[in-house]
Amino acid sequence: MGTKTVDEAVDANGTEAKSDEETVNVTKTDEAPDAEVEETGNAEAEDAEDQDDLDAEALEGEDAPEAEKGTPGVGQGAAAVVSAGLGVVSLTGSWVATVAAARETLVGQLGTSSTASVAKQVKEVYGDAWATTALVGGLFALAALIVGVVVLVRPAFGAPGKPQAAWIKSVAWAGVSLGVIGLVLAVAKYSDIILGLPSTS
Repeated sequence: MGTKTVDEAVDANGTEAKSDEETVNVTKTDEAPDAEVEETGNAEAEDAEDQDDLDAEALEGEDAPEAEKGTPGVGQGAAAVVSAGLGVVSLTGSWVATVAAARETLVGQLGTSSTASVAKQVKEVYGDAWATTALVGGLFALAALIVGVVVLVRPAFGAPGKPQAAWIKSVAWAGVSLGVIGLVLAVAKYSDIILGLPSTS
């Protein structure tokens, strides 16, 4: 009546056990690729981060030479400031002009006799000193003009594609303008067009 022997029961149990083991093994086999994919993804993410770090360091290394190449602008800025300073000195005067004028006055006093005419005494004592002051001021103005022009034309002889800073141009133009004004005034005073000697008649 359907009675199973011990061997048949063992075979049945063995078959069932094997089936369970196969099920477990299949489950483990299915889970393994997922773990490997996760590990691969983590490794790729770490490699990407390392590559980003290397790219950032490379960009920083490229920016450093550009910063070093930008240092010539410092010289142009300093020259522009010097130009403006020389222009101011040409208009306001300097100790060089003061000493030169005082020396010319002394020379005029020593070289002019007391019996000379008033016109000659005025010219030798005062006129020559004023002309000397105008001459020194004109030299400062000419120097300011030359330095300012050199700063303005410097980018044309430098590396292409590097525009000059706006403040450098502004200061250089200020120096050129002051130099022109000072030079015109110096020439006008030296030639007695303005502030000439007073009449002695």
